Amino acid sequence: MMTFRGGRLKNFPVPGGSVWLMTDISRSQGKQDLYTKQSPQALRALREMALIQSAESSNRIEGVTIDPARLKPLIIGHARPKDRSEEEVQGYRKALSLIHTNHHELTILPDLFKKLHKIIQEGAGDAGQWKKVENEIIEIRPGRTPVVRFRPVSVKETPGAMEELTLSYRHALDQDHVPPLLAIAALVFDFLCIHPFRDGNGRVARLIALLALYHHGIEVGRYISLERLVEESKEDYYRVLQESSKDWHQGGHDIVPWLNYFLSIVRRAYLEFEDRAGKVKNARGAKTALIEDAIDGFAGKFTLSDLEKACPGVSRDMVRLVLKKLQKTGKVKCLGKGPGTQWKKR
Repeated sequence: MMTFRGGRLKNFPVPGGSVWLMTDISRSQGKQDLYTKQSPQALRALREMALIQSAESSNRIEGVTIDPARLKPLIIGHARPKDRSEEEVQGYRKALSLIHTNHHELTILPDLFKKLHKIIQEGAGDAGQWKKVENEIIEIRPGRTPVVRFRPVSVKETPGAMEELTLSYRHALDQDHVPPLLAIAALVFDFLCIHPFRDGNGRVARLIALLALYHHGIEVGRYISLERLVEESKEDYYRVLQESSKDWHQGGHDIVPWLNYFLSIVRRAYLEFEDRAGKVKNARGAKTALIEDAIDGFAGKFTLSDLEKACPGVSRDMVRLVLKKLQKTGKVKCLGKGPGTQWKKR
Protein backbone atom coordinates (compact mmCIF):
# COMPACT_ATOMS: atom_id res chain seq x y z
CA MET A 1 0.00 0.00 0.00
CA MET A 2 2.85 2.39 0.81
CA THR A 3 4.16 2.26 -2.76
CA PHE A 4 0.79 3.50 -4.04
CA ARG A 5 0.03 6.18 -1.43
CA GLY A 6 -0.27 9.78 -2.53
CA GLY A 7 -0.42 8.81 -6.21
CA ARG A 8 3.28 8.03 -6.00
CA LEU A 9 3.31 5.88 -9.13
CA LYS A 10 1.35 8.32 -11.31
CA ASN A 11 4.41 10.39 -12.16
CA PHE A 12 7.01 7.86 -11.14
CA PRO A 13 10.32 8.49 -12.96
CA VAL A 14 10.89 5.00 -14.36
CA PRO A 15 14.66 4.49 -14.81
CA GLY A 16 16.02 3.85 -18.29
CA GLY A 17 17.00 0.28 -17.46
CA SER A 18 13.47 -0.48 -16.30
CA VAL A 19 12.01 1.08 -19.44
CA TRP A 20 14.26 -1.11 -21.56
CA LEU A 21 13.09 -4.24 -19.72
CA MET A 22 9.43 -3.23 -20.14
CA THR A 23 9.95 -2.59 -23.84
CA ASP A 24 11.62 -5.95 -24.35
CA ILE A 25 8.78 -7.71 -22.51
CA SER A 26 6.25 -5.87 -24.67
CA ARG A 27 8.09 -7.03 -27.80
CA SER A 28 8.02 -10.63 -26.60
CA GLN A 29 4.36 -10.34 -25.64
CA GLY A 30 3.62 -9.31 -29.22
CA LYS A 31 5.17 -12.58 -30.47
CA GLN A 32 3.40 -14.69 -27.85
CA ASP A 33 0.29 -15.45 -29.91
CA LEU A 34 2.39 -16.38 -32.92
CA TYR A 35 4.13 -19.17 -31.02
CA THR A 36 1.01 -20.45 -29.28
CA LYS A 37 -1.11 -20.51 -32.46
CA GLN A 38 1.50 -22.32 -34.54
CA SER A 39 1.55 -25.53 -32.49
CA PRO A 40 -0.95 -25.35 -29.60
CA GLN A 41 -0.93 -29.09 -29.00
CA ALA A 42 2.83 -29.32 -29.21
CA LEU A 43 3.21 -26.87 -26.32
CA ARG A 44 1.52 -29.30 -23.95
CA ALA A 45 4.92 -30.58 -22.83
CA LEU A 46 5.97 -27.08 -21.87
CA ARG A 47 2.74 -26.53 -19.94
CA GLU A 48 3.12 -29.78 -18.00
CA MET A 49 6.73 -29.05 -17.19
CA ALA A 50 5.94 -25.49 -16.05
CA LEU A 51 3.11 -26.73 -13.82
CA ILE A 52 5.35 -29.27 -12.12
CA GLN A 53 8.30 -26.90 -11.72
CA SER A 54 6.11 -24.08 -10.40
CA ALA A 55 4.48 -26.22 -7.71
CA GLU A 56 7.85 -27.67 -6.73
CA SER A 57 9.92 -24.46 -6.78
CA SER A 58 7.44 -22.14 -5.07
CA ASN A 59 7.13 -24.55 -2.15
CA ARG A 60 10.84 -25.37 -2.05
CA ILE A 61 11.69 -21.68 -1.70
CA GLU A 62 9.72 -21.83 1.55
CA GLY A 63 11.47 -25.02 2.69
CA VAL A 64 8.71 -27.45 1.65
CA THR A 65 10.21 -30.40 -0.22
CA ILE A 66 9.01 -33.83 -1.38
CA ASP A 67 10.44 -36.88 -3.12
CA PRO A 68 11.05 -35.94 -6.81
CA ALA A 69 9.50 -39.24 -7.87
CA ARG A 70 6.20 -38.10 -6.34
CA LEU A 71 6.00 -34.79 -8.22
CA LYS A 72 4.39 -35.95 -11.45
CA PRO A 73 1.80 -38.28 -9.82
CA LEU A 74 0.79 -35.52 -7.40
CA ILE A 75 0.68 -32.62 -9.83
CA ILE A 76 -0.58 -34.02 -13.12
CA GLY A 77 -1.82 -37.40 -11.88
CA HIS A 78 -4.35 -38.47 -9.28
CA ALA A 79 -2.07 -39.53 -6.43
CA ARG A 80 -3.20 -38.77 -2.89
CA PRO A 81 -0.83 -36.80 -0.65
CA LYS A 82 1.02 -38.88 1.94
CA ASP A 83 2.02 -36.05 4.27
CA ARG A 84 1.71 -32.32 4.94
CA SER A 85 4.44 -31.35 2.45
CA GLU A 86 2.74 -33.27 -0.33
CA GLU A 87 -0.57 -31.59 0.56
CA GLU A 88 1.02 -28.16 0.17
CA VAL A 89 2.59 -29.02 -3.18
CA GLN A 90 -0.70 -30.39 -4.48
CA GLY A 91 -2.53 -27.37 -3.08
CA TYR A 92 -0.26 -25.03 -5.01
CA ARG A 93 -0.99 -27.00 -8.17
CA LYS A 94 -4.73 -26.54 -7.58
CA ALA A 95 -4.24 -22.79 -7.18
CA LEU A 96 -2.17 -22.66 -10.37
CA SER A 97 -4.85 -24.56 -12.27
CA LEU A 98 -7.49 -22.11 -11.04
CA ILE A 99 -5.48 -19.19 -12.37
CA HIS A 100 -4.56 -20.85 -15.66
CA THR A 101 -8.17 -21.74 -16.46
CA ASN A 102 -10.22 -18.97 -14.79
CA HIS A 103 -7.95 -15.92 -14.68
CA HIS A 104 -10.45 -13.80 -16.61
CA GLU A 105 -13.04 -14.37 -13.84
CA LEU A 106 -10.74 -13.62 -10.89
CA THR A 107 -10.62 -10.08 -9.52
CA ILE A 108 -7.76 -8.92 -7.32
CA LEU A 109 -9.59 -8.26 -4.06
CA PRO A 110 -8.78 -9.20 -0.43
CA ASP A 111 -11.12 -12.19 -0.62
CA LEU A 112 -9.15 -13.60 -3.55
CA PHE A 113 -5.93 -13.50 -1.52
CA LYS A 114 -7.75 -15.43 1.21
CA LYS A 115 -9.14 -17.92 -1.31
CA LEU A 116 -5.71 -18.67 -2.77
CA HIS A 117 -4.25 -19.02 0.70
CA LYS A 118 -7.00 -21.44 1.69
CA ILE A 119 -6.26 -23.60 -1.36
CA ILE A 120 -2.51 -23.82 -0.82
CA GLN A 121 -2.76 -24.20 2.97
CA GLU A 122 -5.70 -26.59 3.02
CA GLY A 123 -5.53 -28.57 6.24
CA ALA A 124 -3.91 -25.80 8.25
CA GLY A 125 -6.07 -24.35 11.03
CA ASP A 126 -5.72 -20.78 9.76
CA ALA A 127 -6.00 -21.47 6.02
CA GLY A 128 -7.67 -18.50 4.30
CA GLN A 129 -7.44 -16.27 7.39
CA TRP A 130 -5.40 -13.16 8.09
CA LYS A 131 -2.68 -13.63 10.68
CA LYS A 132 -3.74 -13.60 14.32
CA VAL A 133 -0.31 -13.07 15.88
CA GLU A 134 2.41 -10.60 15.00
CA ASN A 135 5.05 -11.91 12.61
CA GLU A 136 8.54 -10.83 11.66
CA ILE A 137 10.81 -11.60 8.74
CA ILE A 138 13.90 -13.15 10.26
CA GLU A 139 17.29 -13.59 8.63
CA ILE A 140 18.96 -16.84 9.67
CA ARG A 141 22.73 -16.51 9.59
CA PRO A 142 24.83 -19.68 10.00
CA GLY A 143 26.88 -19.50 13.17
CA ARG A 144 25.46 -16.10 14.07
CA THR A 145 22.48 -14.74 15.97
CA PRO A 146 19.30 -14.41 13.82
CA VAL A 147 18.27 -10.82 13.12
CA VAL A 148 14.90 -9.22 12.38
CA ARG A 149 15.11 -8.09 8.77
CA PHE A 150 11.64 -6.54 8.51
CA ARG A 151 8.56 -6.02 10.69
CA PRO A 152 5.38 -6.32 8.59
CA VAL A 153 2.08 -4.55 9.19
CA SER A 154 0.50 -5.36 12.56
CA VAL A 155 -2.34 -7.83 13.05
CA LYS A 156 -4.77 -5.01 13.78
CA GLU A 157 -3.86 -3.04 10.64
CA THR A 158 -3.70 -5.99 8.24
CA PRO A 159 -7.35 -6.11 7.02
CA GLY A 160 -7.34 -2.37 6.30
CA ALA A 161 -3.94 -2.57 4.63
CA MET A 162 -5.16 -5.28 2.25
CA GLU A 163 -8.28 -3.29 1.41
CA GLU A 164 -6.15 -0.24 0.69
CA LEU A 165 -3.66 -2.21 -1.38
CA THR A 166 -6.19 -3.76 -3.73
CA LEU A 167 -8.14 -0.51 -4.10
CA SER A 168 -4.97 1.47 -4.77
CA TYR A 169 -3.81 -1.08 -7.34
CA ARG A 170 -7.05 -0.80 -9.32
CA HIS A 171 -6.98 3.00 -9.06
CA ALA A 172 -3.40 3.12 -10.31
CA LEU A 173 -4.35 1.14 -13.40
CA ASP A 174 -7.79 2.61 -14.14
CA GLN A 175 -7.40 6.24 -13.06
CA ASP A 176 -3.69 7.05 -12.97
CA HIS A 177 -2.85 4.92 -16.02
CA VAL A 178 0.28 3.55 -14.40
CA PRO A 179 2.16 1.11 -16.67
CA PRO A 180 0.78 -2.36 -15.82
CA LEU A 181 4.16 -3.94 -15.17
CA LEU A 182 5.05 -1.19 -12.69
CA ALA A 183 1.67 -1.53 -10.95
CA ILE A 184 1.96 -5.34 -10.76
CA ALA A 185 5.48 -5.18 -9.33
CA ALA A 186 4.27 -2.69 -6.70
CA LEU A 187 1.24 -4.86 -5.85
CA VAL A 188 3.37 -7.94 -5.23
CA PHE A 189 6.00 -6.00 -3.29
CA ASP A 190 3.54 -4.24 -0.99
CA PHE A 191 1.74 -7.52 -0.35
CA LEU A 192 5.03 -9.06 0.79
CA CYS A 193 5.64 -6.09 3.08
CA ILE A 194 2.16 -6.36 4.60
CA HIS A 195 2.74 -10.12 5.09
CA PRO A 196 -0.93 -10.73 5.99
CA PHE A 197 -0.78 -14.48 6.64
CA ARG A 198 1.00 -16.49 9.29
CA ASP A 199 2.55 -18.69 6.60
CA GLY A 200 2.41 -18.97 2.81
CA ASN A 201 2.89 -15.28 1.98
CA GLY A 202 5.61 -15.92 -0.61
CA ARG A 203 3.54 -18.55 -2.38
CA VAL A 204 0.45 -16.33 -2.51
CA ALA A 205 2.59 -13.47 -3.81
CA ARG A 206 3.82 -15.60 -6.70
CA LEU A 207 0.29 -16.72 -7.53
CA ILE A 208 -0.97 -13.13 -7.52
CA ALA A 209 1.93 -12.08 -9.76
CA LEU A 210 0.99 -14.81 -12.25
CA LEU A 211 -2.67 -13.77 -12.18
CA ALA A 212 -1.97 -10.05 -12.57
CA LEU A 213 0.32 -10.75 -15.54
CA TYR A 214 -2.45 -12.85 -17.10
CA HIS A 215 -4.86 -9.93 -16.70
CA HIS A 216 -2.59 -7.87 -18.94
CA GLY A 217 -2.02 -10.49 -21.59
CA ILE A 218 1.36 -11.67 -20.32
CA GLU A 219 0.83 -15.44 -20.34
CA VAL A 220 4.39 -16.70 -20.42
CA GLY A 221 3.89 -18.24 -16.97
CA ARG A 222 1.72 -20.89 -18.60
CA TYR A 223 4.75 -22.31 -20.42
CA ILE A 224 7.75 -21.29 -18.34
CA SER A 225 7.80 -21.54 -14.55
CA LEU A 226 8.28 -18.08 -13.08
CA GLU A 227 8.65 -19.74 -9.69
CA ARG A 228 11.61 -21.78 -10.94
CA LEU A 229 13.31 -18.63 -12.19
CA VAL A 230 12.78 -17.02 -8.78
CA GLU A 231 14.22 -20.06 -7.04
CA GLU A 232 17.25 -20.04 -9.33
CA SER A 233 17.89 -16.40 -8.35
CA LYS A 234 16.80 -16.77 -4.72
CA GLU A 235 19.75 -14.80 -3.33
CA ASP A 236 18.92 -11.84 -5.57
CA TYR A 237 15.23 -12.18 -4.63
CA TYR A 238 15.92 -11.78 -0.92
CA ARG A 239 18.54 -9.10 -1.49
CA VAL A 240 16.28 -6.79 -3.52
CA LEU A 241 13.40 -7.31 -1.10
CA GLN A 242 15.65 -6.14 1.69
CA GLU A 243 16.94 -3.18 -0.32
CA SER A 244 13.50 -2.01 -1.42
CA SER A 245 11.76 -2.55 1.94
CA LYS A 246 14.03 -0.14 3.82
CA ASP A 247 11.87 2.73 5.18
CA TRP A 248 8.75 1.19 3.61
CA HIS A 249 6.60 2.01 6.65
CA GLN A 250 7.47 5.69 6.24
CA GLY A 251 6.97 5.69 2.47
CA GLY A 252 10.63 6.49 1.93
CA HIS A 253 11.57 3.22 0.25
CA ASP A 254 13.07 2.69 -3.21
CA ILE A 255 10.99 0.32 -5.35
CA VAL A 256 13.52 0.24 -8.22
CA PRO A 257 15.65 -2.73 -7.08
CA TRP A 258 12.53 -4.88 -6.73
CA LEU A 259 11.02 -3.52 -9.97
CA ASN A 260 14.08 -4.41 -12.02
CA TYR A 261 14.29 -7.87 -10.45
CA PHE A 262 10.61 -8.54 -11.18
CA LEU A 263 10.93 -7.34 -14.77
CA SER A 264 14.07 -9.40 -15.31
CA ILE A 265 12.23 -12.57 -14.23
CA VAL A 266 9.44 -11.95 -16.76
CA ARG A 267 11.95 -11.13 -19.48
CA ARG A 268 14.00 -14.27 -18.77
CA ALA A 269 10.82 -16.34 -18.97
CA TYR A 270 10.02 -14.93 -22.41
CA LEU A 271 13.55 -15.52 -23.69
CA GLU A 272 13.36 -19.13 -22.53
CA PHE A 273 9.88 -19.53 -24.00
CA GLU A 274 10.93 -18.21 -27.40
CA ASP A 275 13.95 -20.49 -27.43
CA ARG A 276 11.99 -23.61 -26.50
CA ALA A 277 8.86 -22.87 -28.52
CA GLY A 278 11.00 -22.16 -31.56
CA LYS A 279 12.29 -25.74 -31.43
CA VAL A 280 8.86 -27.34 -31.14
CA LYS A 281 7.64 -29.22 -34.20
CA ASN A 282 5.22 -31.63 -32.60
CA ALA A 283 4.42 -32.98 -29.15
CA ARG A 284 7.10 -35.66 -29.41
CA GLY A 285 9.60 -33.11 -30.68
CA ALA A 286 8.77 -30.81 -27.78
CA LYS A 287 9.81 -33.37 -25.19
CA THR A 288 12.91 -34.28 -27.17
CA ALA A 289 13.90 -30.62 -27.25
CA LEU A 290 13.38 -30.33 -23.49
CA ILE A 291 15.63 -33.34 -22.84
CA GLU A 292 18.32 -32.10 -25.22
CA ASP A 293 18.23 -28.65 -23.58
CA ALA A 294 18.64 -30.26 -20.17
CA ILE A 295 21.65 -32.26 -21.37
CA ASP A 296 23.22 -29.12 -22.81
CA GLY A 297 22.80 -27.51 -19.41
CA PHE A 298 24.90 -30.09 -17.57
CA ALA A 299 28.45 -28.89 -16.98
CA GLY A 300 29.91 -32.42 -16.68
CA LYS A 301 28.73 -35.96 -16.16
CA PHE A 302 25.08 -36.74 -15.41
CA THR A 303 22.84 -39.72 -14.65
CA LEU A 304 19.41 -40.78 -15.83
CA SER A 305 18.01 -39.57 -12.49
CA ASP A 306 19.64 -36.16 -12.98
CA LEU A 307 17.99 -35.90 -16.38
CA GLU A 308 14.60 -36.94 -15.02
CA LYS A 309 14.78 -34.24 -12.35
CA ALA A 310 15.62 -31.64 -15.01
CA CYS A 311 12.62 -32.76 -17.12
CA PRO A 312 9.84 -33.47 -14.59
CA GLY A 313 7.09 -33.51 -17.22
CA VAL A 314 8.77 -36.23 -19.31
CA SER A 315 8.49 -39.98 -18.70
CA ARG A 316 11.53 -42.15 -17.93
CA ASP A 317 10.90 -44.18 -21.09
CA MET A 318 11.05 -41.02 -23.19
CA VAL A 319 14.27 -39.91 -21.51
CA ARG A 320 15.86 -43.30 -22.19
CA LEU A 321 14.71 -43.23 -25.81
CA VAL A 322 16.27 -39.84 -26.45
CA LEU A 323 19.50 -40.86 -24.70
CA LYS A 324 19.79 -43.95 -26.92
CA LYS A 325 19.26 -41.86 -30.06
CA LEU A 326 21.85 -39.33 -28.99
CA GLN A 327 24.24 -42.16 -28.16
CA LYS A 328 23.83 -43.61 -31.66
CA THR A 329 24.58 -40.24 -33.23
CA GLY A 330 27.65 -39.84 -31.03
CA LYS A 331 26.36 -36.81 -29.10
CA VAL A 332 26.51 -38.49 -25.70
CA LYS A 333 28.54 -41.37 -24.27
CA CYS A 334 27.51 -43.96 -21.68
CA LEU A 335 30.23 -44.52 -19.07
CA GLY A 336 29.03 -47.79 -17.55
CA LYS A 337 26.08 -50.04 -16.79
CA GLY A 338 23.33 -50.18 -14.20
CA PRO A 339 20.83 -47.74 -12.64
CA GLY A 340 23.44 -45.21 -11.54
CA THR A 341 25.34 -45.16 -14.81
CA GLN A 342 26.88 -41.83 -15.71
CA TRP A 343 26.71 -40.15 -19.10
CA LYS A 344 28.61 -37.28 -20.63
CA LYS A 345 28.37 -35.04 -23.67
CA ARG A 346 30.83 -35.53 -26.50
